[in-house]
Amino acid sequence: MAGWEDELERWLMPFLDRLGHKTRQRMCPLYIAGLIGPGDRKSVQPMAERLATGNYDQLHHFIADGVWDATPLEAELLNQADRLVGGRDAVLVIDDTSLPKKGERSIGVAAQYASALGKTANCQTLVSLTLARGEVPVMVALRLFLPDNWTSDVSRLKRARVPVEHRTPRSKPEIALAEIDRAMAANVRFGCVLADAGYGLSAPFRQGLTERGLAWAVGIPRHLKVYPVDVKLIWPITKVRGKPRKHHVPDILSIAAEQMLASAKWKAVSWRSGTKGRLKARFAALRVRTADGPPQRIWDKGQQHLPGDEAWLIGEQRASGEKKYYLANLPAATDLRTLAATIKARWICEQAHQQLKEELGLDHFEGRSWQGLHRHALMTMIAYAFLQHRRLAHAGRKKKNQRASASANHARRTSRHRRSHPSAAVSAVPILPKANS
Repeated sequence: MAGWEDELERWLMPFLDRLGHKTRQRMCPLYIAGLIGPGDRKSVQPMAERLATGNYDQLHHFIADGVWDATPLEAELLNQADRLVGGRDAVLVIDDTSLPKKGERSIGVAAQYASALGKTANCQTLVSLTLARGEVPVMVALRLFLPDNWTSDVSRLKRARVPVEHRTPRSKPEIALAEIDRAMAANVRFGCVLADAGYGLSAPFRQGLTERGLAWAVGIPRHLKVYPVDVKLIWPITKVRGKPRKHHVPDILSIAAEQMLASAKWKAVSWRSGTKGRLKARFAALRVRTADGPPQRIWDKGQQHLPGDEAWLIGEQRASGEKKYYLANLPAATDLRTLAATIKARWICEQAHQQLKEELGLDHFEGRSWQGLHRHALMTMIAYAFLQHRRLAHAGRKKKNQRASASANHARRTSRHRRSHPSAAVSAVPILPKANS
């Protein structure tokens, strides 16, 4: 990490140009350096003390109270992330991460499921977007989810200085789609959107991705209903005279995903190498129709959703015996290993969440306002992108040195080979022009 402070200043120039004001241009590198540097606590006061700047008030004002728009910096983060890891083989991972909190005044705090703790707890929840290629993730969005007990209390929203446009209730999938639109508007390149069952169970979320022309692979609950791929819509035949039916019904009822795959052929699949060898599990996949069309009364079964789009239904059986289920709109010709590798690429966002918290203090912000929390989260993402920039640059230099070393070794071997063969040695001598007599 030697010399990273000077490199940080250079790398941040596009961000600082967008900040404009000289004081902000001075505070931004200081704040990010505080996040990257040593120290267990990454809130404003201990960072100011470690930086020995005596600028606690200015640093606090920059992150919590200053009048400046974060949108240009968010746009530059998308640009830098795309430059680092964007491409057709990149994935955009949708997830959320929880920040455990005490009290009830910090923006968005409520008793809700905390993924970091695996239980319901008092916390804030941030919807996250991670752009990743291979094993290199870059976090590009962190947006706070507001529970009902916040969006229904106008005075509470005002005290936390929540912008008017964010005061209406929005589900996590709705927030995710809005952030995906922002990434697409910035021309961020990726090949597939991935998400866990918390998002995949939402038919509007899956449909929203399809409407945007995106490839996707998402987790689903085992009980989510699907139809066989050859389901047909027919006119219902009734024995009772009356008005003729106006709507078609499917010729077979939808069934749960786990039931659909119960008799499928499961195969062992390895999708990549891990620290302990090849990663493997058993997978099965079938083409199905999603049960997320318009609701329709079907015979005496009440309201059910009609067949929707065709998709892959994928099952995963882990070594522990646990089974997970997924839907993907990838092409029908996609092989099982590609389906498995695509689904399992989602793990990288969990690594990013952990590193942002443990190394960069994502969950250390002590303010209570909407603006302060989002600015702090933005600074942690910029710091993380810088560290990934250094990681990739180091890997590139190492690869270049390895190529140079291999080339030199090859040249030495060739030279030894020529010296051991007289004819080769002769042919290697350059032919010089004859001197004038």
